[in-house]
Amino acid sequence: MGTRQETFSDFNIKFNALNENASFSSGDCMTGEISFVLSTITKLRSIEISLNGKAHVFWRTCTGSLRRRRIKNHSANKDVFNFRAVVLEENTAIGPTILQPGAHVYPFTCHLPEGNFPSTFHGIHGRVVYSLKVEIRRPWHLVKEFQVEFNYANHIDANQPKLLAPLSGSVGKMVCCLWCASGPVEMTVRIDRDGFVPGETITIMCEFSNASTRDATPTASLTQHQKYSTLTRSKKKIDLKTLDSVTGKPVKSGTLQAYSEMSLTIPDTSLSISNCSIIEVVYTVLVTLSIDWSTDISVTLPIVMCDLPVHTSPDTNVYQN
Repeated sequence: MGTRQETFSDFNIKFNALNENASFSSGDCMTGEISFVLSTITKLRSIEISLNGKAHVFWRTCTGSLRRRRIKNHSANKDVFNFRAVVLEENTAIGPTILQPGAHVYPFTCHLPEGNFPSTFHGIHGRVVYSLKVEIRRPWHLVKEFQVEFNYANHIDANQPKLLAPLSGSVGKMVCCLWCASGPVEMTVRIDRDGFVPGETITIMCEFSNASTRDATPTASLTQHQKYSTLTRSKKKIDLKTLDSVTGKPVKSGTLQAYSEMSLTIPDTSLSISNCSIIEVVYTVLVTLSIDWSTDISVTLPIVMCDLPVHTSPDTNVYQN
């Protein structure tokens, strides 16, 4: 006996890009094509599409001894949106649409719902996923389904006044040498704004005063905080991911005033998420001054990962095919 040939093959869903990131946002008009190849004459009742956005988290905790270990699962699901549209519909007076063998292409157009939805995210213990599903209905057949993910970006404009304001922080301590205080160590850290986009460089200006008898070394790091929680927020899980780090020039003992500049490069990473009840994504710049034979001092500055860089707007950020 020969191998049964599948009715559908080479199924593809193509999106027409609106920007260089191939992302979509609230209220965007999404256009594209659904294409497939038929091996035989096929009757279709309808072709429908659905846009779905879902957030999901999952992690495990272990308690007890090795002999009586208890493993507990923590999970949560949240629907972001669900939208349906019809691409091809059966004419009730004529009956099903009859398609001949060969390639078929169906363009589609739909508008994403308006709303404040979280950006696409794939993390260690959770994700925010947006997908387009195509459902093909035929007489006396199960529904044929095809699904593909698309990238959704919640517009965060770095040109907002609150994100253009500079950030700074200061910290200091007395350094003791046995029973005597050897002098204070102080550090002030500044960055020129709050909002950045992936690919940019963060310039960190530091001012030091080291009146102690110990040398000190500054380091800077860019950290992503992934925060997960259940629907009741009674259980939470936090994971930290260092995206970039750099070590500055040592600050010698007895230095009353020193200036240093360090740079961090932002890799291709997720946008900040603060509008989802079960997933939060936060970024910080952490500058630590490590003091020989003493505890460190540090300054943490929160930043926001945006999708629209400084001096641009949605109108000037359109991608031309």
